[in-house]
Amino acid sequence: MNPKMKNISRAEVMTLKEQIAYQDGQVVSKTLAQNDALSITLFSFAKGEEISTHESGGDALVVCLDGVGKITIDGVDYLLREGESIVMPAGHPHAVYGEEAFKMLLIVVF
Repeated sequence: MNPKMKNISRAEVMTLKEQIAYQDGQVVSKTLAQNDALSITLFSFAKGEEISTHESGGDALVVCLDGVGKITIDGVDYLLREGESIVMPAGHPHAVYGEEAFKMLLIVVF
């Protein structure tokens, strides 16, 4: 059997934000799935940490799992809190910043 997802339990109720830990001064990522059509990754950002401005070849859905994150798309800032989401459109410059300690689920569809 070749599972399509990795680094996560199957057939078990869980809380996604508990599947990745904060680390002081770091952005931590945990890939759950990666192929030519889709990428699913958990991230945790220590307060003040960021992924600088870049572009993606796919539409990227960000789901805030914990804390407060600042998402910048085309130079416009958006604050996300737990339970809120935003799509970063393919080909548009975007960045992610830990306004507070911040956990997110990132789903990119290529």
